[in-house]
Amino acid sequence: MIMPTAAHPAIRRVRRRGNLPSIHGNKLWKSSCLLLDYLQKHPPAHAARVLDVGCGWGIAGIWCASRLGSDVTSLDADPDVFPYLEAVAALNGVSTRHQVKRFEQISTRELASYDLLLAADVCFWDELVRPVTNLVNRAVKAGVKTIVIADPERSTFLDMAQSCVDRHCAELLPWRCRGSVEARGALMVIENA
Repeated sequence: MIMPTAAHPAIRRVRRRGNLPSIHGNKLWKSSCLLLDYLQKHPPAHAARVLDVGCGWGIAGIWCASRLGSDVTSLDADPDVFPYLEAVAALNGVSTRHQVKRFEQISTRELASYDLLLAADVCFWDELVRPVTNLVNRAVKAGVKTIVIADPERSTFLDMAQSCVDRHCAELLPWRCRGSVEARGALMVIENA
């Protein structure tokens, strides 16, 4: 999979057109690599319909579309991330559906149409702990089969993850990957099958 950095010509072209994300969708976040490493080592049994939440450049969803043949919806609150996502998707020969929404706007009914919910680096502010926790609660209630959220172990992520461990028997896994991108952090995993 091609995971471009900000210096990649395709990404520089998008930036020159004036697209500047405002909610941190401005680079490849290393937690996305943790997520991909986990998915490679633990392929999900159900991945026909994937929701990549807080997608940024869309690395996780693009990987699922490319490697698993998933039908992917890439969701972010910042519409300015989608030109970057489209550039990354084109480099990988796939596409995803785009949706502009905040975590609070994703309904239980909507979540019921997905098998797999993925997110990386989405719980970076104190104000995000409750919305991300509530999103996970709605996803479990909706019957989403697998939920995986990656983070470099910020305290805000750990608070959210502990709530999910207590309420949904989530696993909190320390994770490290090596290769073209080295990363370490943790994954919150819920198998809701």
